[in-house]
Amino acid sequence: MKLTKTLMATSALTLAGASAFADAHMVDSMTLVSWGGAYQHSQNEAYLKPYLEMNPGVTAVWDESSNEAVAKLRAMNEAGNITWDVVDVVAADAIRLCDEGLAMEIDVDEVLLAGDDGSTPTQDFGELLVSDCFIPQIAYSTAFGYRTDVEAWGGNTPTEICDVFDLETFPGQRSLERRPINNMEWALLCSGVAKEDVYDMLETEEGQDMAFAKLATIKDSVVWWSAGADTPQLLADGEVLIGSTYNGRLFSLIEEQDQPVAMLWDAQVYDIDGWIIPTGLPEDRLARAMDFIRFATDTQRLADQAAYIAYGPARQSSAPLVGQHATLGIDMAPHMPTNPANAQNIFVYNYEWWADYRDDLDAKFQSWLAR
Repeated sequence: MKLTKTLMATSALTLAGASAFADAHMVDSMTLVSWGGAYQHSQNEAYLKPYLEMNPGVTAVWDESSNEAVAKLRAMNEAGNITWDVVDVVAADAIRLCDEGLAMEIDVDEVLLAGDDGSTPTQDFGELLVSDCFIPQIAYSTAFGYRTDVEAWGGNTPTEICDVFDLETFPGQRSLERRPINNMEWALLCSGVAKEDVYDMLETEEGQDMAFAKLATIKDSVVWWSAGADTPQLLADGEVLIGSTYNGRLFSLIEEQDQPVAMLWDAQVYDIDGWIIPTGLPEDRLARAMDFIRFATDTQRLADQAAYIAYGPARQSSAPLVGQHATLGIDMAPHMPTNPANAQNIFVYNYEWWADYRDDLDAKFQSWLAR
């Protein structure tokens, strides 16, 4: 059943202008929430380090709980104790948090900096502004990496998404994320459902049963992961031979760590990631959070992040500034999920659909895992 969206207007504050906080006292510490691993490292290098250098005396700590952001912010809100200041979430979670009044609405054209090309933030971020509470940072994809030294595969290598479900040609352990998102879509695609029909089918009991049945064919060969760093480590250790994770994590494994791993881009699932600010922050913490976000989402900072990880910057004005990797000296453009060679068969993630159905399918998925 479709979840009912509730907008708690009384607890959602709209930020209608940075000037409202310009004179506010700002605290000297922040708690930033992200995903850990290579992605968080890229944020630390591109955003946080230069921000702290410009603001002596300010400190910040990272909390690696973004995969639990919705549940934890719900609990914090109920307890009346918001301990996070700025939270990195995927788009669908931002929509849920905004609908529930747990994330603040932000007028980006009043609060954020214009693009270096003179564009307004609304023009610069364009269609990636999927929620009034969401400030996009990067476009990324969930894709598969596979070991290139598997003798049991007899010289074969995976070339399409359905090879993940082919235990005969590609025996061995896989890794998949411990959530329905992406797994259900891939399972339906490999059950013969057309790409354009996946979400219509997934709304039905028949479609959900079909997806679970397909996943059941490999269930005994799957290691289920929760953190983005899990699959790269499992692949590096040889504990799995093929596994899903974020394309930037696989870039790090392949290019920075020089592991015998290659990318399987087929049916990569596009998504976007960005910041939200929790509702209920006192004025001094809110002022600091806004000051950081304004800095961290300008044209140059988003371009700088692409020097550390293979994610596309969310601002259009940042794209021309993307160059080489910060330490390897290799061009980053060919490693982006948006590169034409990598984007021949993409699957576009439906943010709003998952915002509506996530809680229901999460419960069903966890129940299925336990059986």
